[in-house]
Amino acid sequence: QVQLVESGGRLVQAGGSLKLSCAASGRIFSSRFMGWFRQSPGKEREFVAAISRTGDFTYYADSVEGRFNISRDNAKNMVDLQMNGLESEDTAVYYCAQGSRPYTVRWADASEYAYWGQGTQVTVSS
Repeated sequence: QVQLVESGGRLVQAGGSLKLSCAASGRIFSSRFMGWFRQSPGKEREFVAAISRTGDFTYYADSVEGRFNISRDNAKNMVDLQMNGLESEDTAVYYCAQGSRPYTVRWADASEYAYWGQGTQVTVSS
């Protein structure tokens, strides 16, 4: 059974930075792509970023490209999301997710992810 636990969410001022972390249990972490999604009140869950199982490839939503950076440490079963230049529109609950198989071409498709964390709240004040 895989468990994902996010941390790092808090209140931050616009323009600031924040790093979210996701700790994963289980022995398949290094063989699965990982992703971050977010959901704001009244909106559907949306893709933020994803990283291949080796960390060689990363993918970002247009809205965060150039501001956010996803990384992973397979030795520690951790995946991080460094967020810079935060905007009020980034306010959301952020979820870590683990892919259902080693590889996908549909990185932004939530149905490609088998396990989800409980989420961590990020609030950006303007």
